[in-house]
Amino acid sequence: MITVNDISVQFGGTNLFSNVSFSINENDKIALMGKNGAGKSTLLKIIAGVSKPSLGNVSAPKDAVIAYLPQHLLAKDNATVIEEASKAFSEIFKMKDEIEEINEALTIRTDYESNEYMKLIERVSELSEKFYSIEEINYESEVEKVLKGLGFEREDFNRPTSEFSGGWRMRIELAKILLQKPDLILLDEPTNHIDIESVQWLEDFLINSAKAVIVISHDRAFVDNITSRTIEVTMGRIYDYKANYSQYLELRKDRRVHQQKAYDEQQKMISENMDFIERFKGTYSKTNQVQSRVRMLEKLQKVEVDEVDTSALRLKFPASPRSGQYPIVVNELSKKYNEHVVFNNANLVIERGQKVAFVGKNGEGKSTMIKAIMGEIDFDGKLEVGHNVKIGYFAQNQASLLDEELTVFETIDQIAVGDIRTKIKDMLGAFMFGGDNSTKKVKVLSGGEKTRLAMIKLLLEPVNVLILDEPTNHLDMRTKDIIKDALKDFDGTLILVSHDRDFLDGLAEKVFEFGHKRVKEHFEDVKGFLEIKKMESLSEIEKK
Repeated sequence: MITVNDISVQFGGTNLFSNVSFSINENDKIALMGKNGAGKSTLLKIIAGVSKPSLGNVSAPKDAVIAYLPQHLLAKDNATVIEEASKAFSEIFKMKDEIEEINEALTIRTDYESNEYMKLIERVSELSEKFYSIEEINYESEVEKVLKGLGFEREDFNRPTSEFSGGWRMRIELAKILLQKPDLILLDEPTNHIDIESVQWLEDFLINSAKAVIVISHDRAFVDNITSRTIEVTMGRIYDYKANYSQYLELRKDRRVHQQKAYDEQQKMISENMDFIERFKGTYSKTNQVQSRVRMLEKLQKVEVDEVDTSALRLKFPASPRSGQYPIVVNELSKKYNEHVVFNNANLVIERGQKVAFVGKNGEGKSTMIKAIMGEIDFDGKLEVGHNVKIGYFAQNQASLLDEELTVFETIDQIAVGDIRTKIKDMLGAFMFGGDNSTKKVKVLSGGEKTRLAMIKLLLEPVNVLILDEPTNHLDMRTKDIIKDALKDFDGTLILVSHDRDFLDGLAEKVFEFGHKRVKEHFEDVKGFLEIKKMESLSEIEKK
């Protein structure tokens, strides 16, 4: 059992959280939830031993292995993919080498009665007991299985890690963690950089093969599937629920209702006592009563309502100008880079008002198809953009296109028209740009903040075809819900590239699957598509 004991963290005199305590049991699967800035990542780093708290400590058994995957990673580039992943077993390999070295020394030495000789005997006995207690593993096979599960192909194994993007390097780090089979795995946004199939594989691994897990994630389906306990960090405290995320939301709603009721009652009592004090503070016969009430109010522990819930905020797209019946028609489209074929003879037709998802492994052509639609690349075949089509495009690099010299408020104020102008501050607050944050210049914002700002900007432009390429990577669940509701009400055509199943569920009515150099049309929604994919995977395993 690993225990968090009375942890407090202060930044510049402000408490991030105070006296936080909880235990992590052997097979706990815990979701760490709370709004952005509540301290979730800080708490994870403290448990991992990466950061130290202002007060308190984390206690764990001496031989407990805690593995941590941060949200952002600085990877070194001096090995191949398989060499880097195999470093998960470096301690075991070191142990084996040391046993062999000592055994070799023992065959040469003749000082059998010396202290040094006895120390070597003790050391090799200790190491051997530990080494031979480890379950026999085919290390190469294990590394291959995990890398393939996370989306790597066999031909990737001997490529240098320097050839891969940050997201793929994150997968290598995740592979190393999973291969160590630690006592506690700490994951900060693990699904941001992996596709739907890899997310499903990771889920199965965490459920069936991992010991204890604590995860921070904005992927609701992922969190619901793997966790059975939720710890919420809010206003410096934690609330511990023996429930998954969806159940926790209901329990939290009840808690807030009770908090609000207790808060209202206390405020009424305070107001009545303040009125009494004000009314009788100069009256001699009431002096004792007045002083008694003053002391009572001074000692009163104030009831707090955890955080203002702005989930009632609704965003609405401007009405879409009417496009032709078929905004996007692709016929026999092929694309290759040098000798690498992305897809061959792809066909797809998207009708006016349809909401579709592009899904498939990374590198199979989803973003390439979007670039073709946007006219950003050359290709073979035919692609028609329909009559009167006005496209709003959210690219993965959308944040870099903002005017760095404008403030957050000015960026939105420039393009907001109609009724939404009266709600700019509410909307900025919903996207975590409330208060002084709205006066920050774009150039001082983090990458995640710029992404959120670019998303608000897109929500306000009058378009009839929206193309969103991984729009939810930097959004918390509440913000995603607000956008999802707005997209449901959007009366134009929607193309979504995303691996966030919860976001796609109930939004995309049709799926185009990219893989094996082709594009396959599925007439099911995302849930139906995933059910089919799981059945296919099972049949493939049975065939093997």
